[in-house]
Amino acid sequence: MEIAMIGLGRMGANMAQRLMRGGHNVVGFDPLEAARTALEKNGAQSAASLEQLVAKLSAPRIIWLMVPAGEITDGTITKLLPLLAAGDTIIDGGNSNYRDTQRRAAMVAQRNIHYVDSGTSGGVWGLKEGYSLMIGGDEAVVERLSPIFETLAPGKEQGWGRVGPVGAGHYSKMVHNGIEYGLMQAYAEGFSILQHKTEFKLDLHQIAEIWRYGSVVRSWLLDLTADALQKNPTLKGIAPYVADSGEGRWTVADAIELGVSAPVITLSLLERLRSRDDDSFSDKLLAAMRNEFGGHEIKKE
Repeated sequence: MEIAMIGLGRMGANMAQRLMRGGHNVVGFDPLEAARTALEKNGAQSAASLEQLVAKLSAPRIIWLMVPAGEITDGTITKLLPLLAAGDTIIDGGNSNYRDTQRRAAMVAQRNIHYVDSGTSGGVWGLKEGYSLMIGGDEAVVERLSPIFETLAPGKEQGWGRVGPVGAGHYSKMVHNGIEYGLMQAYAEGFSILQHKTEFKLDLHQIAEIWRYGSVVRSWLLDLTADALQKNPTLKGIAPYVADSGEGRWTVADAIELGVSAPVITLSLLERLRSRDDDSFSDKLLAAMRNEFGGHEIKKE
C-alpha cells in the first residue's frame, strides 16, 4: 500500500522504515530538511510541503500523522483538508486526547474523509520489535487498512486490533500510559529502597537481572531498568525530574469522572509533578510545622 507519513521524528521515521521493509510505498513530510533527507537515504520519497506530499499520492490517499498532540495536530489537519478528497483517510498515531479525536473525526466526516486513531506504543524499539497498536475507527475502514497495521505490529495477528469506534484507540492508549506510570513508579520505589539499604551493599543491576527470569515482576520495563542500571549504576548525571506526556493526567481525570478508584495511577502522577519542584515550599512548611508543635530540628539549606 501507499502511505504518507507526516512527522519524521525518531518514532515516525522508524515506522516509515518498518513499513518500507514490509513492502509498502512511503512518502514522508517533515518541516526539517534533515529529516526528509534521512528518509530518502532509507529508500522512501519525501516532499517539501503538504501540497507536494498529497500530489505524490494516488487516490484514495492514506495519511498517517506522527506529530505532537494538540495544536500541531489540529493545524496539520486544517492545512491538509483542502488538499484531500472524499474517500481519503487520516490516521492519527500520536497521543491525542480521545475527545479531540472524536471532534476531528466529526469535522473531517463532513468532507467524507475517514478518520482512524491509532494508539501507538513501542517507542524507539518499535522498528525492531514492532508496535502495539490500539485502533479506533469504522470497522470496514480499519479492515481495508489492516495490511499497514499488520506490518507495523509485532506479528500479523499480534499486538494490534480494532478496539472500537473512533476515539477508542486513543482512549485505550491513554489508560495504557496511566498503567505505565504506576508500573514505573513501583519499580522506581522498590529499587530506591534497595539502594538505601546500605548495610547489604546490594548490586541493583544484579538484582534486576535475577528478577528478569522466573519472577512474577518480570517485564519489558524491568528489562529496560536492568539495562539502565548496568550502564549507570548510580544514575550519575540524571536530574530527578520526571516529565509526563499528559495521558496520565487524562487517565486520572477520566477515572474521577467515571467514579473509578485509581490510587496507584493517581499517586504516580503526583510523584512526577513533585519531582519538578526544586524548591519545595510544601516540604519547607512541613518542617516548620514539626518545629512549631514538637520542637523538631529544622535542617538549614
